[in-house]
Amino acid sequence: MAFPPDFVWGAATAAYQIEGAWDEDGKSRSIWDVFSSEPGKTYNGDTGKVACDHYHRYKDDVALMKEIGLPAYRFSVAWPRVVPAGRGAVNEKGLDFYSRLVDELLAAGIEPWCTLYHWDLPHVLQLEGGWCNPAISDAFAEYASAVAKKLGDRVSNWMTFNEPQCFLGLSLLQGVQAPGYKLPQADVIRAAHNSLVAHGKAVDVLRGIGGDRFRIGYVPTTQTMIPATESPADIEAARRAQFCHTSARPLFWTVSLFSDPVFLGAYPEDILAEISGSLPGGWEKDLPLISRKLDFCGINLYSGRHIKADENGNPVVVPQKSGYPQTAIKWNVDADTLRWGPRFLSERYGLPVIVTENGLSLSDWVHLDGKVHDPQRIDFTRRYLLALEKAIEDGANIAGYFHWSLMDNFEWSEGYKERFGLIHVDFETQKRTIKDSGYWYRDVAKTNGASLH
Repeated sequence: MAFPPDFVWGAATAAYQIEGAWDEDGKSRSIWDVFSSEPGKTYNGDTGKVACDHYHRYKDDVALMKEIGLPAYRFSVAWPRVVPAGRGAVNEKGLDFYSRLVDELLAAGIEPWCTLYHWDLPHVLQLEGGWCNPAISDAFAEYASAVAKKLGDRVSNWMTFNEPQCFLGLSLLQGVQAPGYKLPQADVIRAAHNSLVAHGKAVDVLRGIGGDRFRIGYVPTTQTMIPATESPADIEAARRAQFCHTSARPLFWTVSLFSDPVFLGAYPEDILAEISGSLPGGWEKDLPLISRKLDFCGINLYSGRHIKADENGNPVVVPQKSGYPQTAIKWNVDADTLRWGPRFLSERYGLPVIVTENGLSLSDWVHLDGKVHDPQRIDFTRRYLLALEKAIEDGANIAGYFHWSLMDNFEWSEGYKERFGLIHVDFETQKRTIKDSGYWYRDVAKTNGASLH
């Protein structure tokens, strides 16, 4: 059995995707409230105003987590619910919701894992420049302090940011997510650096409140670069491709841009050569703060690309074969995503790696028998977990796995079209139905992965 005895099994969500209650109990508007209300920005004009109504139904949702035997639950806190003005006065009603949620989780025997930022920036801060404004790092530290002081007596597991590649690259460079800007790359490079400084300040805040009792991590995302064969040359080429910036993918999807400063205390040389002229003055002095000690490396992984070595050992992308398997959202299916991605991260950063998101979108519906049969999700997850087990057998330090997502939810610009959940949600009635995969995953967690075989 490869999975270690203390391996963490869980499922994940994010505040804006499930909570609803967008303007209740003192919450201010987030950039996603504003963006999704603009015509044409999301599929079908969908918004997160109601979403899964989790704000009002959290007790029922925790009961469902208990029914599927979920050992751990990763959720995010909505910054505009806790500090509506972005900085300054704390909204106790907003904080109380998360306090009640944590109590409910603990009463059900579920370990809470808290993400401080999963994309829902207070709109008032966006009006001040958002991540492009260096002052945002102090505002984020204030917010982190408010959350940790309220929940830190019961929550030990913390993540600062989720997927900076998305809330910076997709949001400020490509314009397809909130706030929907298409800024010059130089501006977004400075925003990325500001986010890294904010991360460091938040880690200091968390350490000041919880010390070593807190387990603190950071959660980038990427595609895995998968070696075309297990030859040493192809493995090394894939490893290089994982962390080096090449013309094969945009700069902002090169994971080392965000993870090297955090885990190694330096921008990678090849990326620095490209961005140094765009970084804010005196950026070097920020690196010790950005690289404060962390306890784990989180990573969100869904798919990969195959890499082979050319005659000089340089990485070359292998073209996709016609008809390759895809999920409903048209992401490629390749279980080795979870073999090589976590392994390369473990080797490079020397910290326990936790897969903080992995899953797939399917066209699920409630069948005539009243159940939701999703054999493809079971097959997909089994394949990926067996590959993750292989990474552990290869020597990688992998400490946990969180399925995305606990329940069907608002999938950002895709609205309610994509269903990633272990639990089906009827968004008209809010009726929840545990899918076959939810019960299957219960056995995986209960047996610590033994049921995969």
